[in-house]
Amino acid sequence: MRDFSRPGRSPLHAANAAVATSHPLSTLTAIEVLRAGGNAVDAGIAAVAVQCVVDPLMTGIGGDCFALYAPAGASVPVALDGSGRAAAAATPDWYAEHGVGIDAESPHAVTVPGAIAAWARLVADHGSRSLGELLQPAIGFAENGFVVQPRVGWDWLRCVPRVSHDPDAAAVFLPGGRAPAIGSLFKQPRLAATLRRIAEGGPQAFYEGAIAADIVDKLQRLGGLQTEEDFAAAKPDIVTPISTRYRGYDVYECPPAGQGLAALMMLNVLSGYDVGALSELDRLHLFAEVCKQGYHHRDALFGDFDLANVPVEHLLSDAWHARARGDIDMARAREPVLYPEAAQTLAHRDTVYLCVVDRDGNALSLINSLFQGFGSGILAPESGVMLHNRGLSFRTEAGHPNSIGPRKRPMHTIIPGMLMKDGRTVAPFGVMGGHYQAMGHVELLTGLLDRGLDVQEALDAPRSFAYGGGLEVEEGVPEAVFAGLRERGHPAIRAPLPLGGGQIIWIDRAAGTLVAGSDPRKDGSALGW
Repeated sequence: MRDFSRPGRSPLHAANAAVATSHPLSTLTAIEVLRAGGNAVDAGIAAVAVQCVVDPLMTGIGGDCFALYAPAGASVPVALDGSGRAAAAATPDWYAEHGVGIDAESPHAVTVPGAIAAWARLVADHGSRSLGELLQPAIGFAENGFVVQPRVGWDWLRCVPRVSHDPDAAAVFLPGGRAPAIGSLFKQPRLAATLRRIAEGGPQAFYEGAIAADIVDKLQRLGGLQTEEDFAAAKPDIVTPISTRYRGYDVYECPPAGQGLAALMMLNVLSGYDVGALSELDRLHLFAEVCKQGYHHRDALFGDFDLANVPVEHLLSDAWHARARGDIDMARAREPVLYPEAAQTLAHRDTVYLCVVDRDGNALSLINSLFQGFGSGILAPESGVMLHNRGLSFRTEAGHPNSIGPRKRPMHTIIPGMLMKDGRTVAPFGVMGGHYQAMGHVELLTGLLDRGLDVQEALDAPRSFAYGGGLEVEEGVPEAVFAGLRERGHPAIRAPLPLGGGQIIWIDRAAGTLVAGSDPRKDGSALGW
């Protein structure tokens, strides 16, 4: 139990159902849906739709979505890949011929948004309410306004340059030429009208007709290759989840093109260490070495599973993690050596994650993102849809597993997680923070399963991330440990921004209750009853 004389958060304990999100209005919406008789999917979709309105730089309907859903009694979760695809005309040859790269604010970074199609599929397969009903709270906040919360306002201010380059985006998101103040009321009437069209017409209203035409027209005017046919072809995929066993628990992730495989690889390497017995310095050093190995392989090998030969079985094999473990020196930092291809560093921390467990024991782990803050910064003017820039993850050189291609999905950083044991759901969980997310899953799970922390303590614990040739260490890590990392050869710096957020709901079957945590790095909360 935490020291109540010090500021902090306690985990939430609930008897019937629980929700954890990174925004208070999203959490409240989900609880209201649950209390009105909705299930976990109903609550999750209503909550994420609200967050697409009230946290507009972190997520939106112009982004992508992934989910793991464990129905009560299921021994394996359902995995949904709601990532968007590149235009049919997008080929490495086109980019080489035209001398065009993929920049963060470019129409070429925009893939067909997958979120709406993914929400509709989840609701159709597992919900008990209609998509139209579940979108009503979001429509209300877009039309009537919402109060800008502190973390949202802080992020909005730092992302002003992203929306400044597009006059349509600036007109909406920089009223009076500046970011709205914390505590001010903000409305999005055109987005409200778009959400109402989707509520009435279903996902087809987004991917066909006026909304799709508005988005395509804007992108083509900027030089994009997208067509209305690309939008009409959009669909989510039910995929087979991948997993590994760690400390007696089964950890499930979505398969590539997501980076969940990297989290499983790193856990396999760590399974050979007594992580809970290590000093903080040794633990962070080990994490950095494992992280470098996992992400080096991710950047060299991951891509659209349907179109790239991602060696999943090999990367989860005993042989791979034994070799990776053998390359770790606990006395000094080393460079990853198995695959010499350099990493592609794309800094971003802009995503929302939420989880829900309902009164029947159904568990949803869901993540939705625009990639970088405000995505591409490109706004479709009539529909009010802010477009993500997930295509920034693509490579333009031919032959790489993650090279851009017709109707291809880019490597994705957003990853929901699900923890199970003996064929029963233990916890939906997730960590936000762009590239950090795979390492975030590792730090969260080792905090719970190796260090004996409760769910809130595990989320609160200071984080570190070794990627792109550096090592970011949050302020909560003591100065002596920080100095020790540098002495071992790590180019450690204090993290300039918080390393993500995160939520988790632990199903305590012995007590018959739920225990939920929500990361204080965000303005979110956990609620239940």
